[in-house]
Amino acid sequence: MGNKKRYVLVGTGGRAEFFYGALTRDFSETSELVGFCDINQVRMNYANQLLREKYNYPEVPTYTADQFDQMIQHEKPDYVIVTSVDRTHHKYIIRAMELGCDVVTEKPMTIDEEKCQEILDAVKRTGQHVRVTFNYRYAPHHTKIRELILNDTIGKVTSVHFEWLLNTRHGADYFRRWHRDKRNSGGLLVHKSTHHFDLVNFWIGSQPETVFAFGDLMFYGRENAEDRGVTQFYNRATGNPLAQEDPFALHLDSDDHLKSMYLDAETEDGYQRDQSVFGDGINIEDTMGVLVKYRNKAILTYSLVAYQPWEGYRIAINGTNGRIEMNIVEQSYVNSLGDKSKEGALIGKTLRVLPMFGAPYDVEVEEKEGGHGGGDPVLLNDLFGEPAEDPFHRAADHVDGARSILTGIAANRAIATGLPVKVDTLVQF
Repeated sequence: MGNKKRYVLVGTGGRAEFFYGALTRDFSETSELVGFCDINQVRMNYANQLLREKYNYPEVPTYTADQFDQMIQHEKPDYVIVTSVDRTHHKYIIRAMELGCDVVTEKPMTIDEEKCQEILDAVKRTGQHVRVTFNYRYAPHHTKIRELILNDTIGKVTSVHFEWLLNTRHGADYFRRWHRDKRNSGGLLVHKSTHHFDLVNFWIGSQPETVFAFGDLMFYGRENAEDRGVTQFYNRATGNPLAQEDPFALHLDSDDHLKSMYLDAETEDGYQRDQSVFGDGINIEDTMGVLVKYRNKAILTYSLVAYQPWEGYRIAINGTNGRIEMNIVEQSYVNSLGDKSKEGALIGKTLRVLPMFGAPYDVEVEEKEGGHGGGDPVLLNDLFGEPAEDPFHRAADHVDGARSILTGIAANRAIATGLPVKVDTLVQF
C-alpha cells in the first residue's frame, strides 16, 4: 500500500468513470483512489455506489467543491484527476499544484488564453506536473501515422487536410448539455477539436503560428429549426409528450445510469442533461472551417460539422515525397450511455501511402480492443500502470495541452473578429 500512488478525482460526471473505473479495476497494484470532489453530493453518492457494486471497491470519502483544500489535506493524494466542467479545469489544476499535487486533466486543459496563461504560470511557480489525456495519440492508426512521418515516408510534410464529422447522435449531444454555452466549453473548436489539433501537432512535430476561421450555428438552435418549418418546441425531453417522437431527444428516465447520474441529481444543482437541441440559448457553432499556418510552414485545412449521417474523419497529409490518406468510421455514442469501451470504437479504417513515384499501398495496422480505436487502454496504463518505453512520446504535458487549445482559442477569436490571429500573442510560454 505504501508504494501505491494516491489519486483523488474532481467532477464525477459522465467522463469520470472512464478514469476511476479503470484505476480501481485494472491498476489496484500501482494506484489507489482515495476521494471524490464535486458540487453535487447525489452524483458523488452514485459514483460511490458504482465503486462498490460494479468495481468491488470500497467507497471513498466525498468532498464538496468548497472542501477541495480539506480533501487534499486529509487524503494526501499524489495526483488530482480533473474531469469537471471545462471552465473550471484551471481552478482545480492550479490549486492542486499549489498544494503539492501533480495533475491528470481531461481535455481540453482549459478554454481560453487567460486561463491557459494562469496554468502555465502555475507550473513554473510550483514545479508540479500536468498530464493531459489525449487518448487519440495512443490509437494504433494514429501512432502509425507519426511513425510513417518520422521514417520520412512522404518526405517533409507541407500540408494537412482534416475533415471530422459528428453525427446526429454524438454531435447532437453537445447541444443538449452544458457544452452548448461557450462560456462553459469554449465551443467545439476547443472542447472537441483539441483532440484533432493535438494530433496534427503530434504528427508533424510543430506548433500553430497563425490561425483564421469561419464558423456558425447552422443546424441546431431554435431559429434554424423555425427556418425549416418546425412549429412545436420544448425545453427538455424527459417527461415531455412533444419529445416522444423526436429522434434528437434524450430521455433521462429511460436509462438507469442516466437517471441516477443526472435526473436524480437535479435537485442539487439544477443541471438538466436533456435539453432540446433546437432550443434557445445555444451559442456554440455546429459548422466550422479553420486554416492554420505552422512554424515549420505546413498548412492545415480543417473542417468540423456536427450533424452528419455518419461519424468519423478523412485525413490527407501531403509531403515532398508523397501523400498519406486515412479514412475512419467510428461507432457513435452518447456520453454516459452504454459501454465506455465502445466510445469511439472503430467500425472501418483505411490507411494508404501514395508515393510520388511508385504504386500506392495499404498500411497494415494491428487492431486493438478498447475505446477510441484501441487507444484508451494504452493511455490508461500510461497513466496508472507501469508504462513501457515509448519511442513516439505520446504522453502529453501542459505545453502540449496549451498548444492544442490555442488553435481553437485563436479560431474562436478569428470567427468573432474576421481577422487572422497570431498564436504567440495569446500566451507566453
